[in-house]
Amino acid sequence: MPDLGLFPLRLVVFPGERLPLHIFEPRYRELVGACIDEDDEFGILLADEDGLRRIGTRVAVVEVIDRFEDGRLNIVLEGRSRFSLVALTSGRAFQTAEVDPVEDEPDAADATLRERALHLLSALAEAAGVAVELPDPDSPQLSFAIAARVELELEDEQALLELQSERERLHRLAELLAEAAVQARVVRETATKAKTNGHLPHTPELP
Repeated sequence: MPDLGLFPLRLVVFPGERLPLHIFEPRYRELVGACIDEDDEFGILLADEDGLRRIGTRVAVVEVIDRFEDGRLNIVLEGRSRFSLVALTSGRAFQTAEVDPVEDEPDAADATLRERALHLLSALAEAAGVAVELPDPDSPQLSFAIAARVELELEDEQALLELQSERERLHRLAELLAEAAVQARVVRETATKAKTNGHLPHTPELP
């Protein structure tokens, strides 16, 4: 199997997730351009103060939004399957690697857990005052579909990506969603109080 081109970023991409990306560095313009021309995939890995993580996601370009004269690109990516680094390789302008696929264990989540996770997603959206489209409850990787719809800490996203049990991912995601909903309610209540100088709005007495 040919080596996989890598694009290290401060970003975690979940399987099935779609997101826009601006490509400007020459080496990554080369990587993305080759994948577009050859209808191929490349890998996105989280890279931060702790270095390059070992579990990432294969992605494919599903839309080219803009091509600029200087070679820059605005694209839309779609997350595909996960991979694990075996060994970093070289020979191209961009980093490449030998990789192995990462598969889930046969540990499906039951209907109760799925329903709870979806309910908590709805509760978070309501607390934050935003609309959210709920994913298909029968999705085999519902956890990733939910996680792609919320903004979590990078460490939490990476931990979810690395888990190989859908049941464990949904359990952990439910905890994160519940915590986020509490925080969102506090933020909204604080903002409401700030508008009234910390006092409740005056309500006229009924006659």
